[in-house]
Amino acid sequence: GPVGAALIDSAIDKIIFTGSVATGRRVGVAAAQKLLPCVLELGGKDPFIVLDDADLEVASSGAVWGAFMNAGQTCLSVERCYVHRKIYDRFVGLCAEKTRRLKIGNGLDSQTDIGPLIHEAQLRLVESHVIDAQARGARVIVGGKRLPELGANFYSPTILIDVSQQMRVMREETFGPVLPIMPFDSEEQAVQLANDSEFGLAASVWTKDRRRGEKIAAKIAAGSIMINDVISCYGISEAPHGGVKASGIGRTHGSFGLEEMVGIKYVDSDLLPSLKKLWWYGYGPEFAGYMEQLTDLMFSRRRLKRLRAAVGSVRLVRRKGRL
Repeated sequence: GPVGAALIDSAIDKIIFTGSVATGRRVGVAAAQKLLPCVLELGGKDPFIVLDDADLEVASSGAVWGAFMNAGQTCLSVERCYVHRKIYDRFVGLCAEKTRRLKIGNGLDSQTDIGPLIHEAQLRLVESHVIDAQARGARVIVGGKRLPELGANFYSPTILIDVSQQMRVMREETFGPVLPIMPFDSEEQAVQLANDSEFGLAASVWTKDRRRGEKIAAKIAAGSIMINDVISCYGISEAPHGGVKASGIGRTHGSFGLEEMVGIKYVDSDLLPSLKKLWWYGYGPEFAGYMEQLTDLMFSRRRLKRLRAAVGSVRLVRRKGRL
């Protein structure tokens, strides 16, 4: 828009942008025209992986909060849930039961859990993802409808099952209160499904075995990965925040975020300002030989060769005829 264009055209040193992938690409292109560095924190399609040894009571609460907090309008929201097939039915049941207990309403009411979406266009996008999933065989077990009796832009927190990786709800950023849950049969398949996305902002792994979770986390392409927690890494000021792939470039927060704000400059002050450098003009027939000996002194692995080079290098120091 005009504000963003004006900022890029101003005398700023760097752009830090948070927003959609489409807008982020336009910001990046505009910044590149001026060779203006930028940090882009863009969209996500964050996977939530539940292993067969996870605490299902805790993991299901994390999934419900991670998917529906702020009506799903958070870049770190849970947008895809992968659950080991052995515990799939029980996990789905817990999520459904907890979702039905959520109170939807005015955000100014202290009892409210979920408020509305930001505008009608976002509501239509969320709705289209659910409709597309249903048309391809998914089932809505909770929610899946507008709530006009509560006011504009309210959509019920929705759980989808029988989803597939090809559905829009599993590939595009929904940014709304929708939790699609899909089973997997092995850790390798879970990692493959998690990485099968153009996005790579964040992810979470749920297991009672921390080392097991860390091994899986190392294989997931994402900027932030939490084990047995979700979203709250954003509130840790020391933790760098940012993504890979279409989720952006650069980092904010933490020491890496501070370094993004620094222009690196190197200043060299010579300790021997009265000494002409050995490699300055003028050259002569013996200069190349001297330099070869200096190279041997610095890098040769043979002690005798380095000793001979040390003697020869003395001649380089005494070399006359320098300008």
